[in-house]
Amino acid sequence: MSITIDDLVNRIRSHRCYSHPIFEHWAAQPPKPAAVGALFHQIRNFCDATRPGGKFPEALAMHQLSAESALLQEIVESEENHAPELATMAGYIVNRAAGREVFDDLYDQESVEAGLKKFSDELLAGLPGYDPRTGLLAQTRRARAAFDGRQQVDRESTIRNLGTALALEMISNRQLIPGEKAALVDAGTYDADLTDAEMHYLLEHWGEIGAEQQHEKNAIAAVGSVLNDETEALIVEGVDIFLDSLAALWDVLDAALLASGRPAEELITA
Repeated sequence: MSITIDDLVNRIRSHRCYSHPIFEHWAAQPPKPAAVGALFHQIRNFCDATRPGGKFPEALAMHQLSAESALLQEIVESEENHAPELATMAGYIVNRAAGREVFDDLYDQESVEAGLKKFSDELLAGLPGYDPRTGLLAQTRRARAAFDGRQQVDRESTIRNLGTALALEMISNRQLIPGEKAALVDAGTYDADLTDAEMHYLLEHWGEIGAEQQHEKNAIAAVGSVLNDETEALIVEGVDIFLDSLAALWDVLDAALLASGRPAEELITA
């Protein structure tokens, strides 16, 4: 007998990624401005890889999963053009952390992103597997690679992608976005509010009417309608690939830039 969608949801909730303390540490012991910039460089690049649908919605339709395709396409369309808003928020928080205008034009996406990379290069370039061209950790590249399958249209890749999509939307809604709100707003460190124009990215994603809440509902509906004895293994594989890779990224960022108390080198297998 195959697992149910409730079983799969509980599997995701029980994974250590779901309750990873990275954002609790960020809130409790705020990092220096350069570390904030480095954190945002890695997180921003991870998020960039999660937005494009690639051939995923098309592949679902090709395999007679039209309803599921529509649900995933809604998510893809909802996430379009969020990269500039995330860059603006990142620059805003770095400025607040520094108490000065590190970034004088928060709406110059290219300039802000280049500045974030510079901070990352300063603090993380010595870690094994760091790519100086992109400024990405090996763990960031692996977490991004969980979405490479969206360029494939074969049935196995498509079903696996459903598992990855479900895990992504649950983590985004239940861990990533709430964690960012806790660290960036609720902790009071940066005197930032969701109503600040520069924080619109977080406002749009947060809460019962936020984008992530609807994305999670769409993903659960799409996976629940496909989950059976035949698809279970591939869906679970997609779930685990995403959760394991993101947990590894959180581990290294936590150790290198926050207060986990563990040397980052112990956590890295480049």
